[in-house]
Amino acid sequence: MSALPLWAALPVAALVVLGATLAVIGTWGLVTLPRFYDRLHPPALVSSWGTGAVVLAVIIATSAAEGRFAPEAIVVGVFVIITTPVTMMVLTRAALQRDRAEGADVPPAAIPDPDPAPDPAPDPDAVP
Repeated sequence: MSALPLWAALPVAALVVLGATLAVIGTWGLVTLPRFYDRLHPPALVSSWGTGAVVLAVIIATSAAEGRFAPEAIVVGVFVIITTPVTMMVLTRAALQRDRAEGADVPPAAIPDPDPAPDPAPDPDAVP
């Protein structure tokens, strides 16, 4: 592989730094968020966007250095972008089933109703 020209090295470096930064942000969210369901979201988003940035960097670098298109980078990127949401959905469903089996009230209500109104009494004159 020959050295990259400056016009290709700059966007490749920027895209790799962007992908790495997104990976750090996703890791930070995974480590710091309190609940399992909250921790699933950052890595799923980051893997999609971070993978896209790195795939673009590989395509630019391969095109500039070797003078050819890099379809293998697109295949890897598509695989990661498709499998990550599916994996997160399977993990979420497994955790939800486990929590319900343990008797937890999941998913929790976003805004609990402070004063639920009683059901109205049925009207005896109403025709069924």
